[in-house]
Amino acid sequence: MTDALSRAAILPEETLPSGAEVLAEGRALAREVTFGPSAFLTAQGVESETAFKQREAEAGRIMQHAQIGFRSLDRSVEAAAEIHARVAEAGYRTDRYGICLDWSMGYPRAQRDGRPKGTGLILQGDEDFARLANAAPVAAHFGDFVIGMPAALENTAAALRAGSTAIGNLGQYFTFELPGWRDDVATTRATVAAIALAAAQPVPVLIHSNLDDGFAARFTDLASALGAVLLEAYIVDELIGGRVSHCYGHTFSRPLGRFAFQRALARVSKSPGTMVYGNTTSYGENEAASYAALGAYLGVDIQAQRLMPSGHAVNPVPVTEAIRIPDIDEIVAAQIFCGESVRRTEGVEQFTGTDAVDALADRLVDGARRFKASVLAGLTEAGIDIADPFEMFLSLRRIGAKRLEELYGPGREEAGAPNGRRPVEPSPVLDEISERAAQALTRLPEAQRSAIAASNLRIVTATTDVHEYGKRLLDDMLAQLGVTALDGQVSTDPDRLAEVARGADAIFLSTYNGVALSFLKALKSELAARGLDVPVFIGGKLNQVPDTSNTSLPVDVGAELGAEGAIVCRSVEDFYAPLAALIEAKEPKEKTAQ
Repeated sequence: MTDALSRAAILPEETLPSGAEVLAEGRALAREVTFGPSAFLTAQGVESETAFKQREAEAGRIMQHAQIGFRSLDRSVEAAAEIHARVAEAGYRTDRYGICLDWSMGYPRAQRDGRPKGTGLILQGDEDFARLANAAPVAAHFGDFVIGMPAALENTAAALRAGSTAIGNLGQYFTFELPGWRDDVATTRATVAAIALAAAQPVPVLIHSNLDDGFAARFTDLASALGAVLLEAYIVDELIGGRVSHCYGHTFSRPLGRFAFQRALARVSKSPGTMVYGNTTSYGENEAASYAALGAYLGVDIQAQRLMPSGHAVNPVPVTEAIRIPDIDEIVAAQIFCGESVRRTEGVEQFTGTDAVDALADRLVDGARRFKASVLAGLTEAGIDIADPFEMFLSLRRIGAKRLEELYGPGREEAGAPNGRRPVEPSPVLDEISERAAQALTRLPEAQRSAIAASNLRIVTATTDVHEYGKRLLDDMLAQLGVTALDGQVSTDPDRLAEVARGADAIFLSTYNGVALSFLKALKSELAARGLDVPVFIGGKLNQVPDTSNTSLPVDVGAELGAEGAIVCRSVEDFYAPLAALIEAKEPKEKTAQ
């Protein structure tokens, strides 16, 4: 078992801000921040989205969420108006929009120049937030890179002034590191102050937390994931006086677990949920198969909301998201697909049995409560002030999901099990990754497999951003091949990655958020500065918004990556042949050296 925690190891600083001091800072700012209104609140005649969700849930109506992901503000505003109008014209209704903000929005506004950018929307000031919130009578959900980031306080103030009452993403606080930013004390201070500011508003403001972006995706146990909900609610609701609201769904691929988690979450949550996200890890390049995945998860989510309304809007993600950023037509089509699915499945709940679902939900709730109690007891024993929201947030972030589950997971200890414990209910993403890894390896020629297994290779795996699915898939595949995988970390920086690559035979880099080319160039520079010549294999979403773009849309940069010397992998299978060639080239050199 991992050694017990200590305050000196977690919080070694001689002085840190106190929670009381930071809460006072956020509450004081509430005197200057004038709330809303917005087109949505005016059209619906409500004071907040919380009130709207409660009203709609009581009426038995299932709400719908759409995600808008354009880099251009003008395009985003036009899209918001057009999607709302076209969906309404077809006889359906989109209730809320998630705005895909760029990760550079997480930097304080005065410090963004020269920082790396992704493919999302960049808002320059309060007026930009207000334009989006008033583009259509739809709830504006500023879900990413607001709360949980260094710029949390200024971005939250802007969202509140625009009349948004669902702001996030708290889940990112625990797992996401902005490139080049390592001051977690400043990030924590901004996050706690921002939540205090939201909690001090005259209307309820939901502090959105996407569990799949936070600890939930890194735990091996669904009960631990639900335990993260309880820990976040303890800090946000009990210590700060706010209202945390949870989203899940990206990686929940199994119907039973997806259904049971919704019911378990509804039992332990005080506030309505934001949205249940689409199971996007089930999407692929085959559009027909992706539509089957869309219909399957929507079917579960629709019935779950009918049987136990939790306020979550369902989210029909366009099937093209696995390939590129969906356009307006595709978003509209997905919304209509969802609306019609709701209509055509009315009454199905009358013959939907929930005995198995409730039995699993009971186990999840019990495990989550034990996990929360164990974590709080362990932190207290380590000398952490569990009544201080600043210390709680910073401690959990620094300890990380893996060690928290090793020490306090609700499953019984078992050598060889993931994180040293047998899960109460295995995380679906672990099984999905393992199955995908095994399937991909069936396409590895036996001669290449034998060569790789006997090679004694050391390969660094890393991601450029918070999306770690690709890295975990590679780690699993390498483990099955008997290859030593070195942890280059999630959301790594080029200099950090270059340091880990000392003595490595290759770097496997997964990327998603539109920085593929700029990251590779920076990594090459860092490797060269250290005198390292390590091949870089790169896969994922190989796109970037060109500096000269007049459309703000990302373009594929695979050819440019290849020209820079990277080994471009459009699929995981693409690393087989070049890795085997690397081994062949390495063996003669080793024999010569001997």
